[in-house]
Amino acid sequence: MDQQAGARHAPRWAVAVIAFVYPGQGAQYIGMGVELADRYACARRVFKEASVAIDVDLLELCRAGPEEHLRATENTQPAILTCSTAVTAVLAEHDVQPHVVAGLSLGEYSALVAAGAMSLADAARVVRQRGRFMQEAADRYETAMAAILGLDGDTVVEVCRTTPGLVEAANFNAPGQVVIAGDVEAVEAACHRLRAAGAKRAVRLAVSAPFHTSLMRSAAEALAPVLRATTIVAPTIPVVCNVTAAPVQDAEAIHTGLVQQVTSPVRWEQSMRALHALGASVFVEAGPGTTLAGLVRRTVQGATVVSVENQATLESALSILKTAASGNAGVVESRA
Repeated sequence: MDQQAGARHAPRWAVAVIAFVYPGQGAQYIGMGVELADRYACARRVFKEASVAIDVDLLELCRAGPEEHLRATENTQPAILTCSTAVTAVLAEHDVQPHVVAGLSLGEYSALVAAGAMSLADAARVVRQRGRFMQEAADRYETAMAAILGLDGDTVVEVCRTTPGLVEAANFNAPGQVVIAGDVEAVEAACHRLRAAGAKRAVRLAVSAPFHTSLMRSAAEALAPVLRATTIVAPTIPVVCNVTAAPVQDAEAIHTGLVQQVTSPVRWEQSMRALHALGASVFVEAGPGTTLAGLVRRTVQGATVVSVENQATLESALSILKTAASGNAGVVESRA
């Protein structure tokens, strides 16, 4: 896949900034990406490139499963990466390309591919190993995750810090929505204390792996040399990093951020604010699901937000962007 494709052509619908945002693990489902791959040669090429890189037929996995194979972390991560990259390729064929990008957790790799900082083949190989390392680390512990709603992030962090045992903030998703993770008993205790501190809800999640906490240290240590051996270059467009919620400028910063990301909370709310500060007024969720679109709407007031994962959502997004280009959302059409 051409790493420089995103930098060569101006979007047909040019705005101050179009931001592409990419989903992470948990967005997967049987059928994701399949319709676009059946319709568009560019999407099929993406699936083929990633499949060859890891010796797994990702299109067949997405088409037919079985679901337990797709849910296996070492398969889930390259499958979502590939689906998101295929969506990006299809959008490019319609002259819609990002000016800035970000991705939630695994999605940061999709963002780096879109920005030309990593090849798709390399990213697929890395995230397959990343998935294995993270699952191996998670299997060592009895852990839980919980969503905390209606409380600010600083309060959640402080309650976790003073709760006995290991419990940490793992995701700052949107205003008033923070995910915590850690030892089962510590998570339960923190939920009780957070409710007492004013949380509207503190809900245990079906997912229990303590991703983005210090319990993932062994995974980060295993991932570091894999990334060091991978070709990473400076991105052609700004990529906002999960760990810092700021754009990464060079290969070293990307490497450091990807290693730290495994054990650090995902600052998604802050990342969306950073994209907005860079000028983003249109956000395109590229890949399976619509979760990120909802988080963007909660964080960036007044933004135009679309999700693209199949032909229907592609056509809807193109219609919305075309309407915006007519002046309804401050977007001006470019014929360059």
